[in-house]
Amino acid sequence: MAMEEKLISRKKPTFPINEELYKYLSMYNRSIKIPIFYDDLLRFSGSVTVYDKNEKDTLWIRVYYPEFEQQEIDMSLKRMYNILHGDGSEGILENLIIDEIDYCTFGNSKPFRVKVRNILNDNYTYIYVKKADASRVYGLELEHILSPNHINFLIYKDTLIEEHVLGIPGDMFMEESLDSISKVEMQRLSKEFVKFNERCTLRLLGDMRAYNYVVIPTYDFDQVQFRIRAMDFDQQSFEGKLKVYRPQFFKDNYPFVRMVENNLGNESVDQYKKEERSALAKRLKSSHNRIRRLLKCMKNDHISTPENIENLKKELVDYTHDKNFKECKTMGEIIQVVFDFVVRNYESVNTYIIR
Repeated sequence: MAMEEKLISRKKPTFPINEELYKYLSMYNRSIKIPIFYDDLLRFSGSVTVYDKNEKDTLWIRVYYPEFEQQEIDMSLKRMYNILHGDGSEGILENLIIDEIDYCTFGNSKPFRVKVRNILNDNYTYIYVKKADASRVYGLELEHILSPNHINFLIYKDTLIEEHVLGIPGDMFMEESLDSISKVEMQRLSKEFVKFNERCTLRLLGDMRAYNYVVIPTYDFDQVQFRIRAMDFDQQSFEGKLKVYRPQFFKDNYPFVRMVENNLGNESVDQYKKEERSALAKRLKSSHNRIRRLLKCMKNDHISTPENIENLKKELVDYTHDKNFKECKTMGEIIQVVFDFVVRNYESVNTYIIR
């Protein structure tokens, strides 16, 4: 797995949710009226910097609101949490408390992170409130349908609400845990990184630097298995360079790349790539109608620039030798050809093309 520095070319613009995508989201219960909007949370009156356990600036700030607004905002956020995770009924709201509202000053989406705690048992979780962006919505839906992980989110007008993705951020895992796991565990984690790398490439999910995904250890009797899961979907099908969609080419993923080189031979790497392509093809078959509807929206949408589309087409022709990419006019059409390529070449002798 070759390695080199790769930087995102520029700050990605926000793309609006068009009417066709909104209809799709409504069909699959992703669009529902919510009690508070992203812009409402921007009216904070003060903030303090949030530091981690090592007193390092996290690039999040903890925000506060005028006293007369705080109670209303807290109640609206509790209702939002209940809509996302429950049945929307009011009964449990009295058991919930909004402990913290943090605002991220770094990155494209500038999300709010809301800590919701149950006072009956002190269990807590987070929800994220973001400005709606079509690229991110496509990324979330593709993650839900085509990865091993389901993800819960809702959208209403220009506000997006996402559930928290549990796990250890990749950069934190590398710094604190990678050197302490056993040889066998490194081999398992290497396998998972190869599959994650392939999954992102086939999905055209970009910018999977170490802080944009999590490592999830799962304990099974006397052994530990690992899964790597994306938690940031801002760079879905925007950039024009194929390497942006391949986590192996980001500098801060180098410890994982080196781990793969030290623990897996080329034959094993090829085997795990084929396994991931096969798994993707099976998911495409089993979710045919939903994927067809989503890709129809995506093919008619504008979520990148003409320059990025043209460059990515050329690189994909060189990478796959599939000339069908030359006819693509949008990122949605490109990802359609990617999926057709995967199914045609790695799943079955029978051609299965989603239309």
